[in-house]
Amino acid sequence: MRRAVAIQLIINRELGLNKNQNPWQGSFIIEQLTDIVEEAVYREFESLSERGGVLGSMETMYQRGKIQEESLYYEHKKHDGSLPIVGVNMFLPEAGSSEQIRDAELIRSTDDEKDQQVAAVRDWQARNAARRPEALARLQEVAASGGNVFSELMEAVKVASLGQISHALYQVGGQYRRNM
Repeated sequence: MRRAVAIQLIINRELGLNKNQNPWQGSFIIEQLTDIVEEAVYREFESLSERGGVLGSMETMYQRGKIQEESLYYEHKKHDGSLPIVGVNMFLPEAGSSEQIRDAELIRSTDDEKDQQVAAVRDWQARNAARRPEALARLQEVAASGGNVFSELMEAVKVASLGQISHALYQVGGQYRRNM
């Protein structure tokens, strides 16, 4: 409940969206906020261009100075309260109360519960074994052709597990491997 209230406070205090009757109505306020950010970015691009582009700006240490200046400005506004930040300088918990739960008891499944769940999944897979190849083949075909994968996924989950669906999609599109 505290997190839900904090989210509403952030939306109200930090973004100001609640100052509009309906912020999502045609997204007028979102468009306005986007325009403000876009204008600031273009102004910064112009400043970089005036200094000879990125390399010229680096030579004069423009970026470093700008970052330090903005950081100092932000910290000053945060500390004097003119920039309200929920949970940082406003709506703080009462002194002595802690948001952290320190003595929470962890609940772990017993071996019997784990075995029962594995058996239930295997039974479900066995019951759907005849329909699974066709559903996975349709999913692979749609994925390979660039079609609506979501609708086929909704059908595939009725007869295939997440692992089986993932392997079928890996066969079509490959599997992401992070470079180390």
